[in-house]
Amino acid sequence: MTEKHELKRSLGLIDATSIVAGSMIGSGIFVVTVYMARDLGSAAWILVTWLITGLLTMSAALSYGELAGMMPTAGGQFVYIQRAYGKLASFLYGWTVFTVIQTGVIAAVAVTFANYAAVFFPFLQDEIFRIGDSFVFKNSQVLAMLSIALLTYINTKGVKNGKVIQLVFTSAKLIALFALIGFGLYIGFSTDTFSNNFDNTWEASKTVFDETTKTVTVTKLTGIAIVGAIGATIINSLFSSDAWNNVTFIAGEIKDPKKNIPRSLFLGTLIVTIIYILANIAYLALLPLTGTPDGSVVENGIMFAAQDRVGAAAANMIMGNIGVFVMAGLIMVSTFGCNSGLVLSGGRLFYAMAKDNLFFKKAGELNKHDVPEKALWFQCLWACVLCISGRYGDLLTYATFASLLFYILTIYGIFILRKKEPDAERPYKAFGYPIIPALYIILTAAICVALLIYDTVNTGLGLVIVALGIPVYYLFMNKKE
Repeated sequence: MTEKHELKRSLGLIDATSIVAGSMIGSGIFVVTVYMARDLGSAAWILVTWLITGLLTMSAALSYGELAGMMPTAGGQFVYIQRAYGKLASFLYGWTVFTVIQTGVIAAVAVTFANYAAVFFPFLQDEIFRIGDSFVFKNSQVLAMLSIALLTYINTKGVKNGKVIQLVFTSAKLIALFALIGFGLYIGFSTDTFSNNFDNTWEASKTVFDETTKTVTVTKLTGIAIVGAIGATIINSLFSSDAWNNVTFIAGEIKDPKKNIPRSLFLGTLIVTIIYILANIAYLALLPLTGTPDGSVVENGIMFAAQDRVGAAAANMIMGNIGVFVMAGLIMVSTFGCNSGLVLSGGRLFYAMAKDNLFFKKAGELNKHDVPEKALWFQCLWACVLCISGRYGDLLTYATFASLLFYILTIYGIFILRKKEPDAERPYKAFGYPIIPALYIILTAAICVALLIYDTVNTGLGLVIVALGIPVYYLFMNKKE
C-alpha cells in the first residue's frame, strides 16, 4: 500500500508570527531611509511616510485575515484571487511571484547577505569573470546561491527544520534590533542632533547628487509636489515592509489557521511597524539628516551615508569603527533569517499552483517529509539564475509596483466575495470593513498613480511582466486539455 503524503499542520501562532516578521525584516530598514531623505529632505515627512507605510501594511494584513479564515489552505493569496476573479487572474499573480516577486527578493536578499559577509571575508568581492562593463560575476554571488541552496535543502527535510531556523534567526535579529535602537536612542538623545533635525519640521526638498560633476542640487517642495514625492518614495518603505503575506502561502501547515493566520498577520506587522519607526527615530537622533557626499560619518549625515548604509553609520556612532562589523553581522543574521521564511513559504504557493495544473506538475508532489520538495527546488533554481544575472535589482523595481496592484486586487476581492458568497463561513471579518479596506485600496491606488507619473519606465515594465503571463497561462491550459 502506497503511503499517502499530505501537508501537516505543525506550525503554531508563534511560528506563524515569526514567519510574518522574519520575512518582512531583511536589509531594507538599514538602507532605504537614505533614499527617502534625499527625496523628502524633512525628518517629519520621513517619519510620516514610515507611519503611513505601517498603517497601510497593517490594514492590508487585517483585511487578509478574513480571506485567510475563509480559505485556510496552501497557496494563500493565489487561492484568494482565484476564488474572487478566476484562474487567469490567479495565474498572473502566481506567474509574477515566481518570475520576480518571490525569487527576485530571495536573490536580492541572498546577495545582500553575501555582500555583508565580505566585510569579514574580503575575498568574496573578488571577480571570477566579467563580460564587458555590464556583467560581473563575483565570489559573493556564488555564496548567495549556496545560501539559497542550503536553505532549500534544509526545508526539504521537513517543515519543522524550517520552523526552527526561522524562529531562531527571527528572535536573534529582533533582540539585536531592539538593542541597537535602545542604545541609539540613549546615546542620540544626549545630543542636540534630533532636535536640530526638526528645526524646519515640515519644509521638504529633493536632493540630487550628480556623480559626474560632483555637485549637489536641492529643490524645495511645496503643496502637491510634497504629496507626489511621498507617493514616489514610499515605494522604498513599502518594499522594506513587504512579504508579510507569505504566511498565507503555508496556511495548509498552520494549526487552527482560521484564528492563527489573522492573529499572526496582525502581530507580525505590528511588531515590524514599531521596530521600523523606532529605528528611524534612532537614526535621526544619532545622525544629521543633511550632509555632504564627502567627509566623516557625521558630515555625510543620513542623506549621504557611505554606500547608502545608514544602519552602519548609526552603529558607527554608537560603537565606533567596530560598529561596521557589528552591523554587518546583524544584517547577515537578518537577511539569512528573512530568506529562511521566503524559501519556506514560496514553495507552498507553487505547490498550490501545480495542484491546480497551473505550474510544473512535479511541483505538486510531496516528499516523504510531507513538503513540496520539487516546488522548493524549482524556486531555488530560478532564484539562483537571478543571482547570476545580476538583474534582480531591476526586476524587484518592476515587481514592487505589480505587487501593489495584486494587493489592491486581493483586498477588493473581499467586497466581491461578500456579495457573491454572503453565507460563506467567515471566522474572522476584516477589521473596519468596509472603511479600512476601502481606504487601503484608495491610498494604494494613489501611490500606484504617483509611481506611474514619477517612475513610468519601471512601473510600465512591471505591467509588462504581468502581461507576459497571459500567453503562458493559455499554454498551460492547452497542455491541460
